[in-house]
Amino acid sequence: MNFFPIFLNIKERPCLVVGGGEVAARKVTMLLKADARVSVVAPELSDSLRTMVEKGRGVSHRVGTFAESDLEGMTLVIAATDDAAVNRQVSASAKARNLPVNVVDQPDLCTFIVPSMIDRSPVQIAIGTGGASPVLARQLRSRLEAAIPSAYGRLAAMAESFRERVKARFQSEERRKFWERVLEGPIAEKVFAGRDDEARKDIEEAIAAGATPNETMGEVYLVGGGPGDPDLLTFRAMRLMQQADVVVYDRLVSKAVMEMVRRDAEQIYVGKERDNHAMPQEEINRLLARLAKEGKKVLRLKGGDPFIFGRGGEEIETLAEEGVPFQVVPGITAAAGCASYGGIPLTHRDYSQSCTFVTGHLKDGSMNLNWSALAQPNQTVAFYMGLKGLRVICRKLMDHGMSPDMPAALVQQGTTPNQRVYTGTLGTLPALVERHNVKAPTLIIVGEVVTLRDKLGWYQPPGA
Repeated sequence: MNFFPIFLNIKERPCLVVGGGEVAARKVTMLLKADARVSVVAPELSDSLRTMVEKGRGVSHRVGTFAESDLEGMTLVIAATDDAAVNRQVSASAKARNLPVNVVDQPDLCTFIVPSMIDRSPVQIAIGTGGASPVLARQLRSRLEAAIPSAYGRLAAMAESFRERVKARFQSEERRKFWERVLEGPIAEKVFAGRDDEARKDIEEAIAAGATPNETMGEVYLVGGGPGDPDLLTFRAMRLMQQADVVVYDRLVSKAVMEMVRRDAEQIYVGKERDNHAMPQEEINRLLARLAKEGKKVLRLKGGDPFIFGRGGEEIETLAEEGVPFQVVPGITAAAGCASYGGIPLTHRDYSQSCTFVTGHLKDGSMNLNWSALAQPNQTVAFYMGLKGLRVICRKLMDHGMSPDMPAALVQQGTTPNQRVYTGTLGTLPALVERHNVKAPTLIIVGEVVTLRDKLGWYQPPGA
């Protein structure tokens, strides 16, 4: 190892930063997060550093250049100037006093380096490359950030609060198994889902019983898979997708998103399309509950957002009635994703001050919608699942006063490499569908904002 990894306690300890620019400001900010008392030496300060000093946030400033006397009583030293001679002087003087010293971007002058940090206090992860490539360290950090929930800090603090009681209750091997169950099982998931009180109660009961936490009951993760592009998945969605035992997924979940699911998880398709349901909704509800009661971690994966025309509410209502734990992870809904990738802002101060999401499913040959409200000016209307009833949609809007010349768009397979966007007017949409053989899934957007497509269309999928 080029450097010995160490975490240093500098709480309320004096630390010196030489330099007053933005680089120095970033180092001061990091030291303050560790509750250090920071002295800055520089002829002048950047705006951000000056603000810290003026607000008395644990930072003092001596106007001038570095002097040997600045090192008196210091715990560590950081040189962050743009003067190579000053940086060498700071390094040599600190080394002569056996003080840890870091010179920004000059590892040969350092006795310690400042790693790239993932902060989930009290959990901290430091990533260093020995000064070889700070950019690589930042890239590695960004990858790890996605896999480590921010709630790990709360989980660690909770474990610390029970540490002595667990130590007194269990022998060493039992103690290890106890904490493995807590930190990898349903209790940890409750903390990640913000149900800390329930998690604490479960730990209390396990300690009182003198046994590892009961894991006979599984859990259901109701996750929004977004409109198709896997890069739009949330960190939490990615994590749960990797730990599920069973995946129950819909037709609108893209193949690219399914590729992100744990490889050895059982997959159950329950997709629906018009007049062709792989599994009735009531049976899906019962299936989720049954799988969880068998002790499995069940990923219920839906396209878009599970609470926007996704029947997510119906499914978790059944789970709640049967006492099955669940958590909901929102996803980017089709209207937001398809409109963004299509270069069509859903709202705009000059064109649209409101946006309405509408389901276009036909019922008994008609659509039970408030057409007068949908035909109002200065708004955008996004129709989900409206391709089959497109002629009815266009006719009803025009019957209720909307101009046949109102701009409108069709976004087919939005956010994916197969995305196609067709723009026209309310009067020409049906002909566009026939001319281009438009297929589901397709989002329909009606409103003046569609005129911005030519100017704002940024996403160009292959072959478009």
